[in-house]
Amino acid sequence: MTTEHEIQKEIQLALSAHKCTVFRANVGKVFTNDGRWFDTGLPRGHFDLYGFRWVDNQVFYVEVKNEHGRPRDDQIRFHEFLKSHNIIHGIARSPQDALMIVDGGLCGYGFDT
Repeated sequence: MTTEHEIQKEIQLALSAHKCTVFRANVGKVFTNDGRWFDTGLPRGHFDLYGFRWVDNQVFYVEVKNEHGRPRDDQIRFHEFLKSHNIIHGIARSPQDALMIVDGGLCGYGFDT
């Protein structure tokens, strides 16, 4: 089975080659060597990738899952927030899914299936 990390890298390459700027979101907390907690500051449930299309500067968000992955409750809440603002977003299990979401301007692909 392909890992989510491997799929994520393939998606980043595909979107970048497709005239999009894409960023990887590092979300979570880590314990530093000097004994402090470091929090990325992004909201809980923030998707793995986000960026914009060069053609119209439209913003998009992509949550990467492998074939068996399911969204967590906090990701569903983030999806609901994005959906309420009609922001392009969805779950991608492949580069083809991500291109379909971004090119099609889809709002919530993969959350209702």
